[in-house]
Order: sequence, then structure tokens, then C-alpha cells
Amino acid sequence: MTRTGTPPRRTLRVLLAGGALALALTSCGAPTAEEAAAPGPGGGAAAETGPHASHAPSGGPAGAASGQVPSSHVHGVGVNPADGLVYVATHDGLFRFDATGPVRVGGVNDLMGFTVAGPDHFYASGHPGPGSDLPNPLGLVESTDAGATWQPLSRQRESDFHTLTASDAGVLGFDGTLRASPDGETWTELPMPAAPFSLAVSPDGSTVLGTTEDGPLRSQDAGRTWERVAAAPLLMLVDWADGATVVGLTPDGRTAVSADAGLTWELRGEVGGRPQALSASGEGDDLSVVAVGDAMVLTSADGGRTY
Repeated sequence: MTRTGTPPRRTLRVLLAGGALALALTSCGAPTAEEAAAPGPGGGAAAETGPHASHAPSGGPAGAASGQVPSSHVHGVGVNPADGLVYVATHDGLFRFDATGPVRVGGVNDLMGFTVAGPDHFYASGHPGPGSDLPNPLGLVESTDAGATWQPLSRQRESDFHTLTASDAGVLGFDGTLRASPDGETWTELPMPAAPFSLAVSPDGSTVLGTTEDGPLRSQDAGRTWERVAAAPLLMLVDWADGATVVGLTPDGRTAVSADAGLTWELRGEVGGRPQALSASGEGDDLSVVAVGDAMVLTSADGGRTY
């Protein structure tokens, strides 16, 4: 999650000048066993999706060019506060969307987990691609140059984090076990009642939401204890927009927004099809959403009501 303030609203004007961002994606392949257990309509299986991804600038991203994402699997989406552009983490590496469309950033690695921690500062996990000298699995890797290069931090050849989220307090990841790290190097195991499909942590690190096939779980003590959110719809993806506002996507692509840190939710517009990745920022009239739906990357500048 991005923790460096909100970029200027000029990004929205750049985006809307070309209309809503709609980027065609190639279809996803067969899901893994973990992905097949993800929450689907009515509690069933859902399509493969990306993990929690970090915040978009207020009003939406600057990268408004349309085009196909050159990968069959999208695992995450985030916006880099250093340039205001959308970054998409995929089975075939990281892609930045600028005025010319998608541009590969760095090597061809399968980025199963991905989150933006600050300007040009990313965390990821997954598997090395052809020609990569990174270990398999990657464990937690870090980039401080917007994905151009990655440095192993910890748990190399041990962890493939399929969902990652970051806050001012550190990093949370799930590799079959929920793990927390203040520095990306030392880890503490945390209990969780069910395997999360995605994780999202509040900016200060105190409140965590995790989506499961039985509904979202919520922790108010940084992941040490959990409760089910009875008033929430079934959610596949969640992201914190600010300290109190959370955006979620249901398995059938409806947008849900909470103004009280995930306790109660309002259903809004639809992204269309099954969601794959999500990023949110701002609050109230300035709530902005970037969502990867079925074959599209979409943005909403009105809090998820229209895309």
C-alpha cells in the first residue's frame, strides 16, 4: 500500500481526456488449487485473481492508453506515486501503462504477489522466469526502482506469497501461513481461521481484512485475532483507500465500499465479469478505484459507481 500522500488531481484530467481506461486482457489459464478455493458466487470457486494491490492517486491514474495486457494471468495492480502510472503484475512479469500502452518493466518473472509500498518501492513474490538468476520460489523480493530490478530480502526458496500487503508497520503475506514482518527480513507467524484469497491492511497497520470463501475476516490487532464481518457481502478483493475507507469487489464484479473500516458496506457499480485485481485511494467524492475485471482494466473516479 502506498503511504506517501495523494498525487495531484491532474491525473484524473489526463485519464478522462481519453475516456475511461479499458485495456483488453488475454484470458486466464486454469487456476491453481489455491485459486480454485477462492470465493466465488454463492461461496463457490472463482477465477484467478491478484492480491491486494496498492493505492491509486486521487482521481485515477495518468496512464490512459488502451491496449492488450501481454499476459494470460494478472495477479495484481497498483499505482506508483512517483509517476502516477498503473503497474500490472502478471505471470509474465511487470508492465507499466504509459501514454503508448503497456511497457515491460524488468525481467520476466511470475509475480504471484505484488504491492506498492511507496514511490518506486514495490514488494513481490512468486517464481523466476526464463533467464532469471532469482531463487525459486522468490520469497519476498523488493524493488526500489519501480520494478526494473529486484533484490531478495527473505524466505528465498521457502515462500511463494500469493497475496501481499504493506503498511507503515511492515509487510503481511500468506504462503499457506499468515506471516508478518516489520522489515521484510524477520517474520512472525500469525493465526488465521481460514486461508485468505486476498489481504489488505490499513495505512497504520492496525486493521487487516482478508477475503475467504465464507466471507471477509477482520482483525483489529494487526492480524493476531480475527472476527467474521457479518454485515459484509461475499468479497473476493479488498483495498484500503484511506484510514477508514475500504473498497471491495464481489466475485461477480460488483463494487462494495465501506466507510467504517470494513464493518458495513454499500454496493455500487460493476466492473463486469470476474475481478482479478484492485486498487483504491481517496475518500468521499474523491474516492478513486482501479480494477482489473473480466478482460478489462477499468477506472472509476466516482467511488466505484461507474467505470
